[in-house]
Amino acid sequence: MLSDTSYPVVKATLPVVGENIQEIARRFYGHMFGEHPELLDGLFNRGNQADGRQQQALAGSVAAYASHLVNNPTQVPDHLLSRIAHKHVSLGLRPDQYQIVHDNLMWAIGDVLGEAVTPEVAAAWDEVYWLMANALITKERGLYDAVRLSPETIWRTWRVVEKIPETADVVTFVVERTDEREVKRSLPGQYVTLRMRMPDGVHQPRQYSLTRADDGHHRVFAVKRIRGNGTPAGEMSTLLHEQVGIGDELTLSVPSGDVVLEYSDRPLVLASAGIGVTPMAGMLSHLVRDGAQRTVRFLHADSAPEDFPLRAQIEADLARLPEARLESWFERPAAVPGPGEHAGFMDVGAVELPADAQYYLCGPLPFMQAVRSSLIARGVPPRDIQYEVFGPDLWLADFE
Repeated sequence: MLSDTSYPVVKATLPVVGENIQEIARRFYGHMFGEHPELLDGLFNRGNQADGRQQQALAGSVAAYASHLVNNPTQVPDHLLSRIAHKHVSLGLRPDQYQIVHDNLMWAIGDVLGEAVTPEVAAAWDEVYWLMANALITKERGLYDAVRLSPETIWRTWRVVEKIPETADVVTFVVERTDEREVKRSLPGQYVTLRMRMPDGVHQPRQYSLTRADDGHHRVFAVKRIRGNGTPAGEMSTLLHEQVGIGDELTLSVPSGDVVLEYSDRPLVLASAGIGVTPMAGMLSHLVRDGAQRTVRFLHADSAPEDFPLRAQIEADLARLPEARLESWFERPAAVPGPGEHAGFMDVGAVELPADAQYYLCGPLPFMQAVRSSLIARGVPPRDIQYEVFGPDLWLADFE
């Protein structure tokens, strides 16, 4: 909770800070990387910096947290903190690096707001920052302790043993561990961070969802090649598609992610679009491995049947479950649609969904917003809908 001294100051200045938070975030990153260029080598993804998503995510999370302190001072915004903490642990963020963020963020607030940042205003927002930072540090310490690792030891080397084309733009990688150090098995829906050296010598991180239940000796993930089409192509995906082959070694972090399939007997609906199918496929694989008896509906939207990644795996897994069905939507459908295939965009109102189901969504943000809105209109409680966003989560503030 904010102190009695800071509360009225933050409440009074929240509108002006919120109005300028995007510019504050932009200047913050520019200043921080100027002072600490080493942070771009392995910790921050420069693709997310280039398209502005990282700046938007920081702005949204800080504004959401400050707003929560003012409007809900007795509650902890656990969803917000958990999502960020898991991403930080997957990258090996250290507690001491929060001081670097603090110094540069406070500089950016002063640089944007100028004389409006009085000593009292600076002290109040300093308190906001450290309340959020200390909450994250505590959560991250718990996540590191749970796997008996530290920021320096979350990384393992894995060797590529299979490289399987899925579609024209998606390839599945199967990797096996190369040392005997303990490896934590993944939970259904989790991701790993892959850290690779780019041609210019800079290491870049990127998260990839695990698409199969693993045995602690192998990991499986799928990579969609980002071709750009007017924007910069994905440097990590291009390198993986074009240059990484069988026998090559990759560096992966411990599995992370707070969107994890809950074990229960309730019906389950998995809804995805495009490469958002990957964590859904991972959840489904865990159900099959564990011999689950749940009713499952798998909903997927894509541009065309041939662009549906992991389709063969998903259909095989659904066939192993006692009560499971696939419904798919394609913008360019087949001339003769197969069973459960529909033309156009996903319409959850057009299919029968099981009562009292749990829902998991993954795909482009507009897709998830539309599906979630449709489900809520049908009476699905918001608490029963979870979502996974690839990259910086630009939807966080909408849930707080």
